[in-house]
Amino acid sequence: MFARTRFQTRKPPRAGRPAWKCAEGFKRWLRKLPCACCGKAAGDLRNPIVVAHVDHAGGKGMATKTADSNSIPLCDVCHQEQHRVGWLTFEKKLQGADAVVLATIYWTEWPDRFQWERDLAAAGEAPR
Repeated sequence: MFARTRFQTRKPPRAGRPAWKCAEGFKRWLRKLPCACCGKAAGDLRNPIVVAHVDHAGGKGMATKTADSNSIPLCDVCHQEQHRVGWLTFEKKLQGADAVVLATIYWTEWPDRFQWERDLAAAGEAPR
């Protein structure tokens, strides 16, 4: 006879990210911008622009990313370096810019932000 734990799930099912953390349109917009570190333009298939979530911006929990609003565009090479050295060391390469402040600037400059916030409020969610 098998032990009871063999039939139980190991982890509870994932609930997914809350709606206020997800801004797919913002991430699409960021991928069209140049790298915030080296300035490489978007469009290179071998080194694409990716969305880098700034972990120390807050709202990060165990096994969860921070909100998409706390993101900056990085080319894949710079993003891999950021993972290798960590945010606090990598920030020194951002021409003296603080990654959290930079993410806030990108978020406020996103042309569709107000519509995203209206849609979120209409769905009964509150942006944080």
